[in-house]
Amino acid sequence: MQIPHDTRRALDVVVALVNTAAEPDQPDGLSDIGALRGFVQEYSISDVGELGARDLAGVRTVRSKFAQVFAAPNARAASVLINELVATAGTTPQLTDHDGYDWHVHYFAPGASVGDHLAADGGMALAFIVVSGEEERLRRCEAPDCRRAFVDLSRNRSRRYCDSRTCGNRLHVAAYRARRKEADAGPSEQEEIVHGGEQQQDPDHR
Repeated sequence: MQIPHDTRRALDVVVALVNTAAEPDQPDGLSDIGALRGFVQEYSISDVGELGARDLAGVRTVRSKFAQVFAAPNARAASVLINELVATAGTTPQLTDHDGYDWHVHYFAPGASVGDHLAADGGMALAFIVVSGEEERLRRCEAPDCRRAFVDLSRNRSRRYCDSRTCGNRLHVAAYRARRKEADAGPSEQEEIVHGGEQQQDPDHR
């Protein structure tokens, strides 16, 4: 699947944001303004001013909306959520080549809050996926102990696990060990059955 560089980058930010949500085995990755500031720096979110409590609340709201898109049962349901996101953000497409990047499009309005910034750019990236008929690529990891979001960019839409926790490798190793354990236990169990049968037959032989 061919995705423009800026769209791919926006999708990476969407996934990263969704995966900051609290889970049974992890705390909220956006627990305070300092955590939000760290997220902005890590993903090089441009044109962000001083951050405050309103920004934190706004980004958490956007995060929840993004998560709902990943959970949407079909393209129509996803489109409703995406339309709400980009409409609320006041999307204003504009060409830019900031910080040495090639020309690309920013969809957030000048002076937008960080929440609106993420909603506009992330929302349009998700819109690209839906318009391409590829909404099934918006997935959650299928490992029993992991629900992290990811975008399946494999050619045949076959990816089932996220990358960050190497869930696929863990489950493959666990399945291999289970098969080995079953194979190793097989002969012993068969021997026990044979011996048991012989013991039951002993009275007849007498």
